[in-house]
Amino acid sequence: MSKNIFYEYETIDDEEIVTYIQNHKELHPFFKEEWGKIKPLQYCGILNIEGKDIYILPKVTTRSSEVNLDIFIYMLLAAYDIKLQKQDFAKAKNQKSSFLLEVLVQHFAKELLREFTKGLYKTYTSKEKNLTTLRGKYLISQNIRHNFTKSKIYCEFDEFSADNELNQFFLFALKSLLPYVHNKKLLKECLLVLEEVSDKYFNPFENNIHFDRLKSRFQPSYELGVMLLQRVIPMFADGKKSFSFLFDMNDLFEKFIGKIYESIDESTELQRQKNYGSLVLKPDIVTSRMIIDTKYKKVSSRENLNVADKYQMFVYGTNFKQIDTMLLYPKHIENIYDDLKLGKNDTMVQLKMRSVDLDFDGGYEEFLDAIRGRVRKINE
Repeated sequence: MSKNIFYEYETIDDEEIVTYIQNHKELHPFFKEEWGKIKPLQYCGILNIEGKDIYILPKVTTRSSEVNLDIFIYMLLAAYDIKLQKQDFAKAKNQKSSFLLEVLVQHFAKELLREFTKGLYKTYTSKEKNLTTLRGKYLISQNIRHNFTKSKIYCEFDEFSADNELNQFFLFALKSLLPYVHNKKLLKECLLVLEEVSDKYFNPFENNIHFDRLKSRFQPSYELGVMLLQRVIPMFADGKKSFSFLFDMNDLFEKFIGKIYESIDESTELQRQKNYGSLVLKPDIVTSRMIIDTKYKKVSSRENLNVADKYQMFVYGTNFKQIDTMLLYPKHIENIYDDLKLGKNDTMVQLKMRSVDLDFDGGYEEFLDAIRGRVRKINE
């Protein structure tokens, strides 16, 4: 693999890359600078500098960077429920680099176009227009204001239209992602379908579109589009295009483990929320047996246990009326296996500290099977 590979929390020793990061404030939240040295924080993925790919990887195994990158890609695909065709998956795995972004964007466009062929999502929208014949409601005041002759009638009417918020988001997403792919065919086909939809700006961090039964088939495409827009950060300097495509490993680990639990325990609920007045509780994973919170941290024993995490699990256990709780970490050097008791008598909560080994050198489906087996053993 390329020499431009760095791991989270390890110093970047390439002066050109360090200078680039220092000069682009968009990247500052993802890196830490101490004594002139730059270290990535818990964000992993691709930093593309003027066509050159820089890899920031999680160190989940002591094996080669190839294996660490494979595991990162596997976690990403599973966490976001991205089902690639075999040929696309092979390209993402073998070429890696920014081609991973290419594959994900192409997958987004392919799935979206598939839904478009079943029919665009349309809604009734109220419109006002000057027409030659009466349609809908006759607007007297507007007719007096706009029409000096009797050749036209100002009307208000409902139109069954594709020009709605959901399609406006898809139009925005397609146009935003278009510059980052080499093969633009699928994206342009989607854009042609949306040619009567009006342009509108969307902030991908403000997720305000709600899905009912009629548009639920578009929800996976919407969620993938949001994910891509949130993580592609464009940077332009001297007419040259660069970008970053980075994932917070805290979120990725949580989503990945959540998907694993869903696949082995049908009672699993993710991000189940309970409100107690002004107190809002939302544990990562709730099963019929246990409350689980994932922590992407390096921990070796109870001596490393954060006091705030201990209080958090006690509050979860007592308010959800669940005695068994677990803090689940990725294995760092040694397996974590410890049991604690929080509180006493009627308010006692049992806290398990466990780690899951993410190390694996093999195919995607075999990786998922291996992790499922390890998680099952943890819950025994």
